[in-house]
Amino acid sequence: MARSSYKSENLTGEQLKLVQLLNENEIEYFLLDEIEELVNRSFKNIGEVVENLADKKILHRLERAKYANINFNNQNVIGTFISQNSAVAYWSALSIHGLTSRFPNKVFIQTTKRKKDKTIFGVNYKFITIPERKRAGITTLGYGNNSYPITDTEKTIVDCFDLQKYSGGFDLLISAFSQAKLSSKKMIEYAEATDNISVIKRIGFIAELLNKKGLQTFINYAKLKVNKKYTLIDSAGEDSGEFVSSWRLRLNVNRDEIMHLSKELY
Repeated sequence: MARSSYKSENLTGEQLKLVQLLNENEIEYFLLDEIEELVNRSFKNIGEVVENLADKKILHRLERAKYANINFNNQNVIGTFISQNSAVAYWSALSIHGLTSRFPNKVFIQTTKRKKDKTIFGVNYKFITIPERKRAGITTLGYGNNSYPITDTEKTIVDCFDLQKYSGGFDLLISAFSQAKLSSKKMIEYAEATDNISVIKRIGFIAELLNKKGLQTFINYAKLKVNKKYTLIDSAGEDSGEFVSSWRLRLNVNRDEIMHLSKELY
C-alpha cells in the first residue's frame, strides 16, 4: 500500500460503496485512473479506497494501478490486460485454437511494448516483444469481462515458425500445421508482416511436402522468395541432413519424419 494511504481495520462506507458499484457494473478488472468514470462516481481518495480493498483481499493488485476482483482468474484476460498492444500467441494460441493437446506451462503473450515476465495467481506469463510491423491477425475470443485478443490461426502458425522456441517444439508445430485450416491469402499477408524469408521457405516446403490443402497460392508465393542461403528446417536442430536446393533448406528432420509428425497429435 502507498505510504500516504490510510489503512482501515474494517470496511468503510466508501470501500463498501466501491464494492457495490463494481458488482452492479460487473467490473472484474480495471485501471485505477479509469475506475471512477467506469462506476460514474467520484471518491475522496480513490487510490486509498482501492488499496484498502486490496489489503483486505477483496481486490487483487495485479501491478501498479491495475486491479482485479480477487476471484477473477481468467489468465488470458489478465495477461493481455496488464500488457499494451498485446495478444495471446504462440503455444498458448495453438492450444486455444485446438491445434495441440499439450498445454503450455505458461501463458505466452505477444506485445509491442517490452515487459518483464511475471507470475500472477500462480500463473507464469511470458511476454514476447515484437516490432509494430509484426502486429497483425488479431481477433477476439470470449465475451464481456472474459474477452481477450488472440492471434488468429494463420498468424499463430506464422509466429510459431518465426519464433519456434515459443511454439512447444518442432514436433508439435508440424502436427498443428497439418491440422490447421489455413488461408493462403492470410498466410501471405502475415508472412509479409513477419518479413522472415527462412520462415517462408520452411512453411512453403512443408506445405508442398504435405500437399497442404488450400495453400498452393502460398507455395507459389514462397518459391519466389527463396534466396541463396541455406536454412535448417528445424531451427532448433543440428546442422545436418539433406540439402534441398530448390528451397535452399537443409533437412535436419527428414521427409519421412516430417510426414510422421504431421499425422500425430501432440
